[in-house]
Amino acid sequence: MHTVESAARTGENGGRVSTWLGRTSAVPGQWWQDLQDSAQQPEAAGEAERNARRVARDWGRFTRNFVVQGTAAEWALCWLGDLRRRLGAIADDAGARPELVYFLHDEVMVHSPTGCADEVATAVRAAAVRAGELLFGDCGVEFALSVAVVDAYDRAK
Repeated sequence: MHTVESAARTGENGGRVSTWLGRTSAVPGQWWQDLQDSAQQPEAAGEAERNARRVARDWGRFTRNFVVQGTAAEWALCWLGDLRRRLGAIADDAGARPELVYFLHDEVMVHSPTGCADEVATAVRAAAVRAGELLFGDCGVEFALSVAVVDAYDRAK
């Protein structure tokens, strides 16, 4: 919680934040700084101060979300990389292999020979654990997944 709250405070002050792997956010534009500066002037009205605080809080939400969503995307990239490696080692008796066919945000879809489905489900879970370890070490956080083995894509929940 400290990391995300710190990111929000940094953003509210116009600063940059970084994801876990170091991607940095943009700083607010000059319009933002001008608004903050004008609210600090002795002749500034209460409305100008309220507007500057609102805009600062909005930017703080952006920077907090940047850290959370950006770091989640980095975890997902590690997850996919490890999963692709694991899938390459799986094949049925005829040599048919599972294929990564879809990924969006935090969902992955693998087309697999029926005989490999359980091994693929294990690989999906193990790759998620490994991605967490790679990024965060032994932090004690479980990266919980729902894994469904189905015979049609529209039945996956």
